[in-house]
Amino acid sequence: MRIAVFGAGSIGCHLGGMLAGVAEVTLIGRPSVMDPLRSEGLTLTGGGRADRHVTGLRLSTDPGAAAEADYVLVTVKSGATKGAAAELAGVGGDAVVVSFQNGLHNPRLLRDGLPGREVLAGMVPYNVARTAPAHFHQGTFGRLMLDAGPRSAPLVAALERAGLPTEARSDMPGVQHAKLLMNLNNAVNALSGLPLRDQLGQRAYRACLALCQREALAAYRAAGIRPARVSPVPPGLMPFVLGLPDGVFRRLAASTLRVDARARSSMWDDLRQGRPTEIGELQGEITALAERHGTPAPANARLAELVRLAETEGARAWTGPELLAELRTARDA
Repeated sequence: MRIAVFGAGSIGCHLGGMLAGVAEVTLIGRPSVMDPLRSEGLTLTGGGRADRHVTGLRLSTDPGAAAEADYVLVTVKSGATKGAAAELAGVGGDAVVVSFQNGLHNPRLLRDGLPGREVLAGMVPYNVARTAPAHFHQGTFGRLMLDAGPRSAPLVAALERAGLPTEARSDMPGVQHAKLLMNLNNAVNALSGLPLRDQLGQRAYRACLALCQREALAAYRAAGIRPARVSPVPPGLMPFVLGLPDGVFRRLAASTLRVDARARSSMWDDLRQGRPTEIGELQGEITALAERHGTPAPANARLAELVRLAETEGARAWTGPELLAELRTARDA
């Protein structure tokens, strides 16, 4: 099987590196990512697996390297999806295209830009961080999810053989809406400046996430959207569980919120590197949906404002009580 990873950053290098043992993998990305891989090879750590050093990958900065692929895994940031579709359209070929991206609309954008091509929705439930130029660390856990069907079955089998637990789902829109609920924490984590485990261990930060999730669930109900169940905690109970005292929360969530000490959100990394974030595809998605259906979403709107301010002026570290007070003020205004 020939697999190209288009937009190979943290998630793309992780997926490609894991698949290298069962497929011919080409990573296509920026020189800033490809050059260290050429000189050092790719190192993958975390995820409960032994450290892995991967050599022999095909590395390219040219979209044309995807021309002969059977599958193209798209892992660019959401804001780059239209551009990725245009570049892949120029390359041609008949590869199945798979969106392993945050956000709700990337599969549609890829279909619009690649008429006649099979495009599948995928979901990566865990965090991968670039901890050194050629080193990528999986800090949280979970099963990959992918549109069920005959075109996805060979890829699902390859991912499983590569040691990546994968589930074929017939309800990927619901899965994507459930993932969005979890990804609302990206902004909270980025503004906290803390590793995910430390941030989620503090009730005030969890209360910030719970406010955002309650607004999102209200907007979902108004829009007739039913998020899928992708974890032992049903989506509707997530805000309640987040609000439990720290000791109770740790005991109840220990098996479902496995986070190692180094994990941080991709949005934290974006702010640290001075890159645009995906806040528009996360909190921005909820505020837009709420506006269309007449439900309030002030906490999500204020978090989006704070992240955009951090993009332009630099991030400050908010304590949990400070951030919660900011969101409650927005809610009560």
